[in-house]
Order: sequence, then C-alpha cells, then structure tokens
Amino acid sequence: MSTIELVGICKRYHDFTAVAPTDLRIEQGELVALLGPSGSGKSTILSMIAGLVAPTEGTVHIGGRDITHVPPAQRNLGMVFQSYALFPHMSVYDNIAFPLSIRGVPKRDIAGRVAKALAQVRLSGLERRRPSELSGGQQQRVALGRALVFEPEILLLDEPMGALDKNLREEVQLELRQLQRELGVTTVLVTHDQEEALSLSTRLVVLDRGRIQQVDSPSEAYRRPCNRFVAQFIGTANLFAGMVAADGTGATVTLADGTRLGCFDRGGKSGAADIVVRPEHIRLQPPDAPGGIAAQVEESVYLGQSSRLHLRMAEGALVVAQVQQQTRAFAPGERLRIAWEAENAWPMFR
Repeated sequence: MSTIELVGICKRYHDFTAVAPTDLRIEQGELVALLGPSGSGKSTILSMIAGLVAPTEGTVHIGGRDITHVPPAQRNLGMVFQSYALFPHMSVYDNIAFPLSIRGVPKRDIAGRVAKALAQVRLSGLERRRPSELSGGQQQRVALGRALVFEPEILLLDEPMGALDKNLREEVQLELRQLQRELGVTTVLVTHDQEEALSLSTRLVVLDRGRIQQVDSPSEAYRRPCNRFVAQFIGTANLFAGMVAADGTGATVTLADGTRLGCFDRGGKSGAADIVVRPEHIRLQPPDAPGGIAAQVEESVYLGQSSRLHLRMAEGALVVAQVQQQTRAFAPGERLRIAWEAENAWPMFR
C-alpha cells in the first residue's frame, strides 16, 4: 500500500526550526496539497519524504515500512520539480526512458513502458524532439512522464506549474488531476498557489512557520478555517471581531459598535471570536434597509463575470464583496448596508 505517514518528523538547522515536530498520514490514492507561504516548511517536508533531506527527529513510513534512512533511489518515488530538470541534449524519449535505463531495465521492455508513459501524458509522436523544441506545457508533461514511467508508489510534485502562464497552468492542472485519478497514485503537491491547491487536492495541509495549521478538505478549509492565518491565506476573508452568543439552535454576533447579526452556531459555543465572511457571501442592501452595517463604496473592480467592490465601514475598516456582473453598477461614494446569512458567517473563537 502506498500510504505515507510522518511520525514526529522535525527539521532543524542549528538554531532555526524549518519544520516543528509533525504528524501526518496520507492515504493511498489521495492527492494532498502542502500549502503555505515561502518559508512555511512545505518543501522541506516534501524533501524529507523524498529522502533528499534527513529529518532531525522522527520517522517517515511508506506502506507501513520505515524508510527514514533508505536512500532516495530506493524509495520508489517519482518527483517533478518546478524547473522540470530535463536533459537538454536528450530527446523526449530518452528523457522519459532515463529512470528505466539507470535501473537496468532491458531495452525491449523500456520501449513499451515509454510508449505507455507518452500516451498517458499525451506526447505520442513527439518522441524525437528535444526539450528546446517543446512548449512549457509539453516540457512539464515530459517531466511528469519521466516521473511515472517506472510506476512509482508515490508521486511528489514541487511547484510543478509555477513556470506556466495562467491559461496553460489551468489546462495542465486539469490534465494532472484526471491522470492522477486514473492511475490512483498517491500524490503530494507543494504549492503556494491557493487556487491550485483548492482545485487539485482531495485534502489540504496548510502550513505556517514550520507548523501545520489545518488539515481538511479544500471546501472545509475555505468555508471553516481554524484561525485567522488560514482564513486570510486561503482566498479573501472579511474578518469582524465581536462577541458570539449561541444556544445550540442559533447564534448572533455583537460587533464593537453594537450591531447584531447572525452567525453560524458551533454547537452552542459562545465567547469572543473573529467572524469570517467570504466576499461572495456579503449581501448588499439599500442604505435605508433595516439591520446590517453601514458602508460606502470606495472602488469597483471589473473581473469579467463578476465585480469586486471595496467598501469602507464607518469605523474605517475595509470590506470586500463579490457581485455577479448582471448586478447593477455601483459608483464610488455610494452608500449601502451590508449583511450576510448566518450560515455563511463562521466564528473562530479566540
């Protein structure tokens, strides 16, 4: 079984802790994204799984076997880097065949396995081209084919689409997700791109300063973040500080100015909290509507299918609202009231 389990794994460099003691289990067939800003420890964790970096403490297990001290070449892992690391003097065929050649696979078997890998990554017919004759997306597919050709137990992806432009990146992301699902290979993706992590992964591992902040499905991490860091790092978050009063059947939050609005009832829990409301859940009302919070339009940004409004509340804080393009235009200086549905306001207790 190609499960991955990290037990108390930690990495220190002298007096700097790159990864604090961490436990994490990745099930067979999952595509797990390690998401965080630069310096959060995500690439260090990937490198410890790959065997490129030795942990200071803890153990790495694959399929229930302790491989902490097993050399990288003996871990049966495929890896794709941001730079792709292709050999410029070799053809596409030879680049993909390279892992098989160094493993001593007979030439008669190499041809069939390379042909299969080329078909998987949609490069059949381009075998004789050099990397310099390929587009960025095609080069990325060569790197992926090379990582898959020897049928690894685990696939490790370190910012594999960071060098691609937006449209090409979205196309390759879709292809990668379909291929991963088809092959069922356990995959770990390192990225700092929130959209990439949300669209590709079955689970997110959100990191900050070497510590795991939240492990959850993409939808749960986005809708129900565990703290301010996760709320603000994954997408755009509007945060409102207040006191929550709940009784198990409903909840309200009282803001600093005394305004009371509904919020999600987390099992009757009450107390001081930060309420996170995503831009698409901000509801705009006329200035004379009852309830809600008074605000003034500061800027409207056209995004094609939608517009993003930047609204200034009376006490000076900014709120971001996402409205569909068929909604009427809003002019800077226009006064409104903002509100939300209780189910879309998630309290993060302090």
